[in-house]
Amino acid sequence: MSDSPVLAQNRKARHNYHILETLEAGIVLGGTEVKSIRNRELSLEEAFAVEHKGEIFLHNLHVRAYSHGNRFNHAPVRIRKLLLHKQQIRKLSGQLSRDGLTLVPLDLHLKNGKIKVLLGLAKGKNVSDKRQTLKKQESDREARRALAHANRR
Repeated sequence: MSDSPVLAQNRKARHNYHILETLEAGIVLGGTEVKSIRNRELSLEEAFAVEHKGEIFLHNLHVRAYSHGNRFNHAPVRIRKLLLHKQQIRKLSGQLSRDGLTLVPLDLHLKNGKIKVLLGLAKGKNVSDKRQTLKKQESDREARRALAHANRR
């Protein structure tokens, strides 16, 4: 994960998918979109990325219309192009078509003043996998609590 300020996170992504690999990409945005994103007025919950004609596009990213925008304000939900190298796109498209994987945005963050999206190459979890993950998290939480309680004495 990046060490730069996170503007939004997709918290459900790690619950619903096994993240196999992460990849950082630039995103093509308009002026009012950048202002809304910097104000953290967006939602990544239903967003996903697809490959189309040798390019990667981000679908269902909801960016609220800028409050001080005028008639040239952006559409809240639209398809946005992601900026990747051709080698990265070729590798991703091969994996997406062959292995039944999907691209899920994990977060949007700032890096050197630019807005970047962290994509995860993911495989869907089934119900039992989700239950196992929740049990493991709960047992880890209880172990940390017991350790903290023991250290206080």
